[in-house]
Amino acid sequence: MALFFFFLFLLILSSASSMNDQNSLTYIVHVDHEAKPSIFPTHRHWYTSSLASLTSTPSIIHTYDTVFHGFSARLTAQDATHLLTHPHVISVIPEQVRHVHTTRSPEFLGLRSTDKAGLLEESDFGSDLVIGVIDTGIWPERPSFDDRGLGPVPAKWKGQCVPSQDFPATACNRKLVGARFFCGGYEATNGKMNETTEFRSPRDSDGHGTHTASISAGRYVFPASILGYARGVASGMAPKARLAAYKVCWNSGCYDSDILAAFDTAVADGVDVVSLSVGGVVVPCHLDAIAIGAFGAIDRGVFVSASAGNGGPGALTVTNVAPWMTTVGAGTIDRDFPANVKLGNGKTVPGVSVYGGPDLEPGRMYPLVYGGSLLGGDGYSSSLCIEGSLDPSLVKGKIVLCDRGINSRATKGEIVRRNGGSGMIIANGVFDGEGLVADCHVLPATSVGASGGDEIRRYISESKQPTATIVFKGTRLGIRPAPVVASFSARGPNPESPEILKPDVIAPGLNILAAWPDRIGPSGVPSDNRRTEFNILSGTSMACPHVSGLAALLKAAHPDWSPAAIRSALMTTAYTVDNRDEPMLDESTGNTSSVMDYGSGHVHPTKAMDPGLVYDITSYDYINFLCNSNYTGANIVTITRRKADCDGARRAGHVGNLNYPSFSVVFQQYGESKMSTHFIRTVTNVGDSDSVYEVKIRPPRGTNVTVAPEKLSFRRVGQKLSFVVRVKTTEVTLSPGATSVETGHIVWSDGKRNVTSPLVVTLQQPL
Repeated sequence: MALFFFFLFLLILSSASSMNDQNSLTYIVHVDHEAKPSIFPTHRHWYTSSLASLTSTPSIIHTYDTVFHGFSARLTAQDATHLLTHPHVISVIPEQVRHVHTTRSPEFLGLRSTDKAGLLEESDFGSDLVIGVIDTGIWPERPSFDDRGLGPVPAKWKGQCVPSQDFPATACNRKLVGARFFCGGYEATNGKMNETTEFRSPRDSDGHGTHTASISAGRYVFPASILGYARGVASGMAPKARLAAYKVCWNSGCYDSDILAAFDTAVADGVDVVSLSVGGVVVPCHLDAIAIGAFGAIDRGVFVSASAGNGGPGALTVTNVAPWMTTVGAGTIDRDFPANVKLGNGKTVPGVSVYGGPDLEPGRMYPLVYGGSLLGGDGYSSSLCIEGSLDPSLVKGKIVLCDRGINSRATKGEIVRRNGGSGMIIANGVFDGEGLVADCHVLPATSVGASGGDEIRRYISESKQPTATIVFKGTRLGIRPAPVVASFSARGPNPESPEILKPDVIAPGLNILAAWPDRIGPSGVPSDNRRTEFNILSGTSMACPHVSGLAALLKAAHPDWSPAAIRSALMTTAYTVDNRDEPMLDESTGNTSSVMDYGSGHVHPTKAMDPGLVYDITSYDYINFLCNSNYTGANIVTITRRKADCDGARRAGHVGNLNYPSFSVVFQQYGESKMSTHFIRTVTNVGDSDSVYEVKIRPPRGTNVTVAPEKLSFRRVGQKLSFVVRVKTTEVTLSPGATSVETGHIVWSDGKRNVTSPLVVTLQQPL
């Protein structure tokens, strides 16, 4: 695998070389920091001197000193290759462009401000912790970021509020303790930004960053709603935690060089948690700026929560998979916004929407057309309601059925509205299944599932004069079942390291109400002139800050816990049943979901406060993991800034022996009828001083699982004990290239607490 990506890297360089040398790319250059000659007053001077001999005359974009050592610069492929020959250059990493992974959830999670005991009370609502949100910036004037009743800014804080024309230093307060922006990488690729469409400051011109920041640590705000929907109290997970905004995402995306600069600065500033709802394609860790920045953060004791991505429901879609990050998928909560389609034949198709009016005329049935069957278009484009594909004479006064895909759901509505349509129905494709996302449309509109879309198309084709209307039913609470794994939530297995189960957990991510900037319409469509203090968005982007805020609460309640201990507490106490006490479902199919969908399960904050045992991991454990994953010494130095004894690591174990709270093994069937492996794990007692835990095993089907010892007796808090899990299985009949996955679990119980770990056994038949 490492050899493949080495050749991929060479291919990137060679393909860039084939272009004119003026077509340079941004590269992140890792340098041996300790080798700086004394003649240079700063590292920046030294880096600049290293660029002087190149064929072009690049300038440095960012320098990195905390989570990474080196710099970023715009280089030709020839110059990037030349830098690799420099004796003090460890690696040269091509930049990736990332994108954001685009109320009631605290109550749904069991966090109630009125409780006299519990996680909120124990942690003082996270008041001394700082959450760094790396995103699109923040709108500081929102009441979610008010500092009323907060004490002084924590003394350890070293961050700044970077002022600009539209973001005065006074925009920060005791709640928003820092705000910075990083656009060097963005402008190196795109040229100087257009300041008429986005702010050269920490101010949010998109909405995503404001939304995620308020989910993690927004204050209590009442009343809160979006166009009359989801009325109630809005609150983040850690209402008194401090926030620091690091803006790295711009109109064309989020650039690795800027993301790494944000990590570098946030850790130096003194954040306790980093929340990152941004991602891209999965590459090995030594080529992944997010993985590199995250390792530097956890190495300093900073918890990193990252969104799993919105590529679901397909397999192998999970992103941000480095084992030192907590990877968060998305689930539903027990709230819905029904907006059903009533057809002229009397049938009703369920849908969802947060359209705020004016409504369709009550009692009137409107002509109904399908974009894909309209004359004058190419069929495919008009089925998706893409710009320029609809004929106004065929759309005016009608409800238009549009297929989901290509352009945004809100944009489809704007196109239908501009062409004279009275309403719109968006139908999921087969891949989207039955998962529904409520949108704040600019005209009466709703979204229906794949089966509902099929039913509406069938009705249109069979009826001479098809008609329909949309009935908006407002907000509905107490929905069952909930939680359900959101259709869009990215799924495992882990494409980079299948021995590490990802995502780790899921959290609320569907139809989440949170703060929203001024000057941006809730639909995100430029022509939308409506203004609202809150908006409803969906995505693993919304799930990630839930876990970021919970991590801050856990860190406040347990200051001595490491990032790995916090993640372990969230994972081993997670649940896999819904509010009917039935196994959680997969929204896309309606069938039972699996560990590949939700990891260890849905977070349970109250239980996470007292998990009993935790699986702790040190930076050196991660280095051993990298050794056993066949990373080279140079690769490992790029990720960790440490040299590794890989011979010792490989003698000591294998890649599955990282002290992770879940277990995953992949057996390649090469004709052997019997296969086996073992896992070594160490747990730390964080419960009662004198406690005995006994193991309960539910083996995956077709496997034999034993644990030794079967009983762990602890005499004190902080004591560590180890155990061995042995897994044996037999060959199954599979066609070439096919895979069989079976799951079970291992539970350590002291009679009060259950410390649960999923166990996944995968059999693969080689091609």
